[in-house]
Amino acid sequence: MRFRLCVLSVSLLSLLVACDWRPTAPTAVPTSMPPAPTATPTPAKAVPVQPVSGLPAGTDGYPWWNDTVFYEIFVRSFYDSNGDGIGDFNGLTAKLDYLNDGDPKTSTDLGVTGLWLMPIHPSPSYHGYDVTDYYNVNPQYGTLDDFKRLLAEAHQRGIRIIIDMVLNHTSSEHPWFMRAQDRQSPYRDWYIWLDIDPGFTGPWGEKVWHYSSSGYYYGVFWEGMPDLNYRNPAVTAQMEDVARFWLQDVGVDGFRLDGARHLIEAGTVQADTDLTHAWYRNFRQFYKNFSPQAMTVGEVWTTTDVVAKYVQGDQFDLAFDFDLANSFVNSAKNRSASDARLRLAIATKLFQPGQFATFLTNHDQNRVMSVLGDDVGKAKAAATLLLTAPGVPFVYYGEEIGLLGKKPDEDIRRPMQWTGEANAGFTTGTPWRAPYVDYERKNVAAQTNEANSLLAHYRTLIRLRNEHVALRVGDYYAVDANNKAVLASLRAAKGEVVLVVVNLDRDPLRDVQLSLGSGPLSGQYAVLPVLGSGTFASLTSNAAGGFDAYQLLPELPANGSLILQLQRKP
Repeated sequence: MRFRLCVLSVSLLSLLVACDWRPTAPTAVPTSMPPAPTATPTPAKAVPVQPVSGLPAGTDGYPWWNDTVFYEIFVRSFYDSNGDGIGDFNGLTAKLDYLNDGDPKTSTDLGVTGLWLMPIHPSPSYHGYDVTDYYNVNPQYGTLDDFKRLLAEAHQRGIRIIIDMVLNHTSSEHPWFMRAQDRQSPYRDWYIWLDIDPGFTGPWGEKVWHYSSSGYYYGVFWEGMPDLNYRNPAVTAQMEDVARFWLQDVGVDGFRLDGARHLIEAGTVQADTDLTHAWYRNFRQFYKNFSPQAMTVGEVWTTTDVVAKYVQGDQFDLAFDFDLANSFVNSAKNRSASDARLRLAIATKLFQPGQFATFLTNHDQNRVMSVLGDDVGKAKAAATLLLTAPGVPFVYYGEEIGLLGKKPDEDIRRPMQWTGEANAGFTTGTPWRAPYVDYERKNVAAQTNEANSLLAHYRTLIRLRNEHVALRVGDYYAVDANNKAVLASLRAAKGEVVLVVVNLDRDPLRDVQLSLGSGPLSGQYAVLPVLGSGTFASLTSNAAGGFDAYQLLPELPANGSLILQLQRKP
């Protein structure tokens, strides 16, 4: 989310002072407001293994999200269908075929099979992270029926949709908070109040206790975002009902949980408390009872060791690994594999297999293309790191065409650039925010038929991930290379093994050799290109199931990516 002081995306939740504070239960609880076929391998060429189609339950015992590439969308900025300058549900529906046309035989769509929509609820702010009604949609985006149509059309194409769920706080304009300012209201203890400002600040040194005529209330991000009080059972009951409404009545496929690590405080401890973990365990049990396939992904913006605790022990299905994301970008930027290699090792050790969310940058960070200096070669390498790694990948809208953007937040959430025409083809009216100045040359239309474009690279990588089980759910083995600019890994799943090699250097590399001390291999393998080209020598495993000093092509192309399928010889 993030707003004003929220430069970091760690939404700190309800704080309590160190004194003995006991919320009083309200006198009345307010009522709610409204398996695809497996291709047969041949020795002549690399083949897809277990391609994704429809809405599968999951591969090899993994849940459906491990077969999914997600695409994060800010609806306001995606596509405007009615000329008011604001993106909307009908505009997104009109662009679904760009995202996935539902036909796995075509290659003109992006191929994503999941969407994460940033907040879609009514809100006084452009970003939507201060909600005024959890049971409705932002009228600027359309109607609830428009959203249901979008959901139905997406499902027909094999695309699932998750939405942002803002649990930490509401808008100060929400009716709950308006009523809570009356000390006698049953809503009073839905928020956190003190008669005297306790004087401590928030995690970034910001003011968190805000004055009102009826006392000081806690809001970690801004006075317009008062934190909810989850020590009050009525608040939990209400938000569980919100979850039920969207999962059961509307039919969304899950939630991205904003600012998840700060739900319930313990004195001045503002993150990762035992009560927070306990709440999420109960919440998971609640929604899985009636929607067992629903998925939650948590925004826990901190170090990987802390993030992993939210996936260990029946809390979230996934959580974003920010350290890993930073390492992908840093490795591409610095042309060194060491950072990504280290963070991949940590992630695969600390998380349950594949149960972490990967990305490059998101709506709270400078866009990856800006971080990489608008270098297409680096952007392609970063994309390969993301889309061949274990975990569940999330692509931020426009990343696939190299959209630029640096803070303030509005400038990293600019309109999607569809064409070189006026307003980047986003709207026929005046856009809520002007597209970036490069839209005439950098847009979807310009890259669609360009074989070497960044868009083409993303389309290819996503298609290959959809087609190859090893890339989606394969075990990860770090492969040693004799050059620090090379990141190599072996991905092994039931029925398929692939070798991934990425050259992060701006120059071609000669005489690259790869070694794996121990692994899952046995015997001799034909090496066939899935991505990239060339004739590759057979690979023979060592006694420990790895391989020694395997020689790649005479020359590995600059910023080049190879995905090689290993087919065991009889």
